[in-house]
Amino acid sequence: MHTESSILMTRLHDGDLRAFDSLFRMLRGRAYHIAYSMVGSREDAMDLAQETFMRVYKARDSFDTSKPFLPWFHRILRNTCFSFLRKGRRVRERSIHQVDKDGDPIDFEIVDDGPDPSAHASHSETERLYMEAMGRLSARDREILTLRHQEELSYKDIAEALEIPEGTVMSRLFHARRRMRDALGPNLDPHQKTRAPQMEVTQ
Repeated sequence: MHTESSILMTRLHDGDLRAFDSLFRMLRGRAYHIAYSMVGSREDAMDLAQETFMRVYKARDSFDTSKPFLPWFHRILRNTCFSFLRKGRRVRERSIHQVDKDGDPIDFEIVDDGPDPSAHASHSETERLYMEAMGRLSARDREILTLRHQEELSYKDIAEALEIPEGTVMSRLFHARRRMRDALGPNLDPHQKTRAPQMEVTQ
């Protein structure tokens, strides 16, 4: 996917607008899953994923074809999601004005007054418990857990996507996993990997 997506984006950059359709079909599920992990709402995740693709299309001329596409794509996606979280009414700040050295919000909690997403899918009990625990984490924790355990990105790829050192990736993952274990509490199976359930995306 890494190589193919970069080739498609290079073609788009060079004026082949048909490449955008292929790029969208390849990455729409990935974009949705990451957005959903960050904002906690299926409807908002679909909107944010679509907005991300429109931003990619509009910024196609600025893409550096000498670099891989997916980290660039994810930076646009995460900026779109964080912008939504900062502005949206469904976000409650635990520590107002508190951001880390990268400018990311540290403790944002999503306030979702809609139906439980698990009510709309045939999730197993393990998946339901996982999603409930994820909902108690910050957007930043959900993002890095999703990138590592659902999207299966390497530390290097995550570092490029988030524009942070690999050591910082490992540190964030360590603390995010610890908070995930705390959120799961007695429901934690120590022999299971911390992995998000797969969800279908319909268009």
